[in-house]
Amino acid sequence: MTVLEIARDALATGPVCDACLGRLVADRSFGLANAERGRALRTTVALEDDEPYEEPEDCWVCEGESNRIDTWADRAVRAVAGYDFDTYQAGTRVPPMLEENDVLLREDVGLPEDAGEPLKAELNREVGKRFGRQVDAEVDFERPDVQLLLDLGTDEVELQVNSAFVYGRYKKLERDIPQTKWPCNECGGTGLKRGAECPGCDGTGFRYDESVEQLTAPPVVEAYDGESATFHGAGREDVDALMLGTGRPFVIEVEDPHTREVDPDRLQEAINDYAEGKVEVTDLAIPTYEMVKRVKEHDAAKTYRMAVEFDEPVTEADLQAALDTLRGATITQRTPQRVDHRRADIDRTREVYEIEGERDDETHATIELDGEGGLYVKELVSGDEGRTEPSLSGLLGVGAVVTALDVLAVEGEDEPFLVDEYLAE
Repeated sequence: MTVLEIARDALATGPVCDACLGRLVADRSFGLANAERGRALRTTVALEDDEPYEEPEDCWVCEGESNRIDTWADRAVRAVAGYDFDTYQAGTRVPPMLEENDVLLREDVGLPEDAGEPLKAELNREVGKRFGRQVDAEVDFERPDVQLLLDLGTDEVELQVNSAFVYGRYKKLERDIPQTKWPCNECGGTGLKRGAECPGCDGTGFRYDESVEQLTAPPVVEAYDGESATFHGAGREDVDALMLGTGRPFVIEVEDPHTREVDPDRLQEAINDYAEGKVEVTDLAIPTYEMVKRVKEHDAAKTYRMAVEFDEPVTEADLQAALDTLRGATITQRTPQRVDHRRADIDRTREVYEIEGERDDETHATIELDGEGGLYVKELVSGDEGRTEPSLSGLLGVGAVVTALDVLAVEGEDEPFLVDEYLAE
């Protein structure tokens, strides 16, 4: 079919606006808007047939939505008032009846159902272009700062503001601080038990008064003028362990940020002031959203320092012989008894890369080890009643327990956690 034949057949179906007429041949002649294509076709048909040129007041296909592009763009601009952003994406929810009209028009004209361009695609593009010019932002089809949905059925603009992120490393300088909020076991985090203040948490709903999350996230939420935050860590140390050395990688995700212009150096200073020496953050940077998945899933090796107490005197020679056996060993561990209430009861194997130590006296020693992520080092020392093999206790033939644990490093096995591809531009 020629474009004139398409135009005549389309105009014969009833009042059709220029944009809907032009959308039938949207794949013809680049550089034209669909309304320009439609107007040219309408004009050419009128000239060819020597008939009066008439523009329809209504359109049975889009029911006037094609003429509301500027209106939708202005409403989208109002929807983002109060938000700073650099990237956006616009989408449209088209009612089924209008989608069906698009199909019927093509059937009446004798065109394939997917010929030209659907109403949804045109509105996405044309409203998006106008919106972008007004707010001076760039379209991003992967992970924009804001996403706008034009709902033609409800005549509303829905706004989704995507999270902002901060990456860094934290050191936990005091013991008995969990990484994230720990709901009280007795009241399930409600703060109430049988209608009264829960005695287990004094009504707070939390087992511990503070966490690394609570000591670091509030300044981040404030800096981004956000609603709330979620803390993502590269694993977590035990509550009674310190996190020292190079620190543990983390990402703080801020929901509903109103600004994205944040200075990492100033934010780092603000967090450290807020934490009052209990937690310290370093290496703050602004990452992409993919960094959340990376800190959670990136394979990491870990370095520990442990204070160990033996039930009976141990000679230096026996200690060194046991450490020699553990060095480079593959350890089989059944889920430790202390965590089997919240983790699957399975057997796992982990590697001890390096281990060194020396006695402090006959019943105490200090041990440092580098191991594969997921190695339960307390159980490597105690044996966990035979659930970990081999173990320091089993090799020495005496009971052994970790009395103090420090994590000194959490580093990527094959490459660092933060590489250039995970930094925001």
